[in-house]
Amino acid sequence: MPMALFATPLGPIGLRWTGETLLAVDLEPPSAVADAAAVPPALGRQLSAYFADGAARFEVPLQLCGTSFQRRVWAAIRAIPAGTTRTYADLARDLGSAPRAVGQACRANPCPIVVPCHRVVAVRGLGGFAGERAGHKLALKRQLLRHEGVAVDAGGD
Repeated sequence: MPMALFATPLGPIGLRWTGETLLAVDLEPPSAVADAAAVPPALGRQLSAYFADGAARFEVPLQLCGTSFQRRVWAAIRAIPAGTTRTYADLARDLGSAPRAVGQACRANPCPIVVPCHRVVAVRGLGGFAGERAGHKLALKRQLLRHEGVAVDAGGD
C-alpha cells in the first residue's frame, strides 16, 4: 500500500491508500516516504480544498478497518458538521454507549482529519486527540478546530 507525505499548514501528514481509497492518515509520518505527487488526485484536491476552507467536505472513498462499534462511532463523527463540536458524552448517548468507549474509538480512528474526530470534545475542555491529552497532537486539534471557526482557548483542557 503506497504512502506519501502531503504538505498542509499543520506540517506534513502521511497518507496511505489503495487505488483511489484512503486507508490511513498519519499525523506524525516518517520523513522517508514518497512525495505528494503519488497521492491520488481526488484525495489531494479534497485535502487542499479543506485546508483552504475548513467547511469543505470530504467525499473521498474510505476503507475504515475496525470493530462494528468503532465504525458506528466513525460514522457519527463524519456526520458532525465543520465548525461544530459534539462531546464524547453526546455521542455515547446517541450510540447507547459510554463516553470512554467513544474516546477509545476516536483514538483508533485510522483517518483523522478526514474522519474529523477533532470535532469530538470533552464536556469540559478539548479532551484528547489521536491518543494524546497534551503536546503536539492536542495542538493540532486546536489548530483544526480554529481552522473550522470553532473558538478554542489557547491554554490547556
